[in-house]
Amino acid sequence: MFYNFIFPSFNFISGINLLRYVSFRTMCALLTSLLLSFILYPRFIKFIKYFQPIRPDGPPSHCINKIGTPTMGGAIIIASSLVSSLLWGDIFNCYLLFLLMLFLAYAVLGFFDDYAKVRHNNSKGIAAGNKLFFQITIALIFSMAVEFLRSPEIIGHLTFPFLKNFTVENVAFLLVFTTIVIVGSSNAVNLTDGLDGLATFPSMMAALCLGVISYLVGHVVFANYLQIIYIPSTGELCIFCGALIGSCLGFLWYNAPPAMIFMGDTGSLAIGGALGAISVIVKHEFVLAIVGGLFVIEALSVMIQVGYWKLTGKRIFLMAPIHHHFEKKGWTEPTIVIRFWIVAFVFALLGLATLKIR
Repeated sequence: MFYNFIFPSFNFISGINLLRYVSFRTMCALLTSLLLSFILYPRFIKFIKYFQPIRPDGPPSHCINKIGTPTMGGAIIIASSLVSSLLWGDIFNCYLLFLLMLFLAYAVLGFFDDYAKVRHNNSKGIAAGNKLFFQITIALIFSMAVEFLRSPEIIGHLTFPFLKNFTVENVAFLLVFTTIVIVGSSNAVNLTDGLDGLATFPSMMAALCLGVISYLVGHVVFANYLQIIYIPSTGELCIFCGALIGSCLGFLWYNAPPAMIFMGDTGSLAIGGALGAISVIVKHEFVLAIVGGLFVIEALSVMIQVGYWKLTGKRIFLMAPIHHHFEKKGWTEPTIVIRFWIVAFVFALLGLATLKIR
């Protein structure tokens, strides 16, 4: 918004040219969302009356250490990210606007899910089928809108890491695939958000990597040098990535063990959906699976556990998602969180490496 208001003055006011640069506005967005988080969280924690229902079949320590902790902390992540993105981003950039709308839509869905949990005092929330229906609908509308913006030469193209020129060209298949990516990413982050700070740092790493990729994809010189697809105007997505990193940093300050507040589905569904949406815009959906490798592992652990249980009536893991398996094995919560953070960091580096290995 600042960029749009001050744009006519770029050639007349000394120093104002800094706002031309995506890198500068990204740092401003990060710092703004971080500052907003520090201002809003103490007040939000003080007045929030909704407390996180504890999963009855979860680790026994949760019933002791986590009971009475307020939830819906993701609301401040959403608010600070949206405000910062609108302040420092180009509000006429359709990619950014579509991303923010999906981010908000998933946040609203997550809020109703959290509200259903606290209202009925259980960990189930909205019926799984209903939630999945809304997730798919939102993601499909977003995917269609994004493809409508594409230049004719890249409409329907699905690209692959490590391969220079190999693409799949089918619009119908692409829409189905990208919808699955967004919904899967949203639910994967949601499943990972089970311990204090566990999902936050990997989300920041994924946002950082996707921000770098968005900048490179939107810069014709870098895109040609790295032999990746060039998509004009994606650089503005860096603003959102910076804002998301700042708001997650602010949340982590209050979510560090022992947590003063939980993210809830309000935050996790929206963050995961946004990460998936960015990967769709920049056509790096498979790279997201590498960058967010920890989220993939968490989601797969649930799918494997459920599938094996239905087939044999037995469990592979002591408990799913897999972070609870290690809790059952006796690992302390900080040990699990820090080790999983290290895993997330390694996956992020591997994801960035795909840009050069082609």
